Amino acid sequence: MNSRAQPERTPDGRYIVVKGRRWRATDPEIPEDVAAGLRRHLMAARRAVAAARRNEDTAAEKRARSRVQAAKVALGERGTAWWEQSAAERRKRWEDGAAELDADGADDGRPAP
Repeated sequence: MNSRAQPERTPDGRYIVVKGRRWRATDPEIPEDVAAGLRRHLMAARRAVAAARRNEDTAAEKRARSRVQAAKVALGERGTAWWEQSAAERRKRWEDGAAELDADGADDGRPAP
């Protein structure tokens, strides 16, 4: 873990609370190195969304938003709730998501081909 303060969590640990709003927490079973890689992909994709919007490039924005979605699903923050999945389903979700994002080459912030 890093030294930054962690957000408040609900008692069941399923959600974080930011400015009074609940957001689904990242799946706590994801190994830290994998979660860190998925967060890098997520942030690169968010930067790509912003760049595409500045350039008014709707195709690039759509690709970048798709990568944001893929990263959020892999982290367990979207899609089927991680607490409703078996351990095998959870592992498959993050492994497939990481493989998809790694293959896309989007971690460096470049738009997908």
